[in-house]
Amino acid sequence: MKGNTMAITTATGARYFIGGTTAIPYTTDAAAIAAFEALTWVEIKEVEDGGEVGDESSDVTFQSLGDGRVRHLKGARDAGTIAIVVGDDPLDPGQIAMRAAEKTKFNHNFKIEYEDAPSELYENSVDYFRGLVMSARKNIGTGDNVLRRTFNVGVSTPILSVDTALA
Repeated sequence: MKGNTMAITTATGARYFIGGTTAIPYTTDAAAIAAFEALTWVEIKEVEDGGEVGDESSDVTFQSLGDGRVRHLKGARDAGTIAIVVGDDPLDPGQIAMRAAEKTKFNHNFKIEYEDAPSELYENSVDYFRGLVMSARKNIGTGDNVLRRTFNVGVSTPILSVDTALA
């Protein structure tokens, strides 16, 4: 596109947060986003890899006898499991909250803020969702590795995105 500015960016600066277990009303996207924005958040520090975020439809197939073709249909939507890899810090309040959340069976609130504002006139975009912390495994590796921990978060709700907007 000649003459247009691209607004792609890197993942550098992305920040991950955990909130409490307060239920969020998903009556409308706007109401849910307002409820998420009113929460108190604890940043999860030393995130090295934030995983993949977003819905994927299951593949539902049907095989027609008449023409011998398989038809693909979109089934249930699944936001999957996000693998958040951190440099293991036993004193970080966010990581402490994640380890505590893993010991429960309750959904927690999550926020990801991206450093993607295209200029100082804009705000960063944000994703909000609820999920279960399914694991808090420590990755040891070899002698010269940093101790890491992987928190797998099973996403239980739609991911609500607040796109970058004018400040």
